[in-house]
Amino acid sequence: MSDTVEIEIPARADYVSLVRLVVAAAAELAPSLEPSRIDDLRVAVSEATTNAIQAHIRSGSTRPVKVCCRCSNGSVVVTVRDEGPGFEVDALPEMPPPESEARLGRESGMGISIMRALADQSSIDSSSEGTEVRLAFLVGR
Repeated sequence: MSDTVEIEIPARADYVSLVRLVVAAAAELAPSLEPSRIDDLRVAVSEATTNAIQAHIRSGSTRPVKVCCRCSNGSVVVTVRDEGPGFEVDALPEMPPPESEARLGRESGMGISIMRALADQSSIDSSSEGTEVRLAFLVGR
């Protein structure tokens, strides 16, 4: 059995906290993730939602950003979908290691690395019609 919550938000930064709240509440209702993992979920979803909002703003899209949270006994899976211009996933630059001073020079571009580090599974599908980020948090990890 799984429960699904879907929301659509305007492409405005002040809606990121709403998405975080809704996704965390849905994950807490499905008693599958530890509290620390729900914190990881909040951070990763915030990053994905912020990136989607920025894509809409850059492209001038007035369409909503779509977020879906599917909770089951074995996982919580969140997808964030935008209708921005997309990007070349394989062309993302490598991040310097955390202990490197070069990392201090990076003020942006860390969101995808953060999402990948926090989620147990992640995927990004991007084209000229938009981007979908899928983040899975598995029970017992």
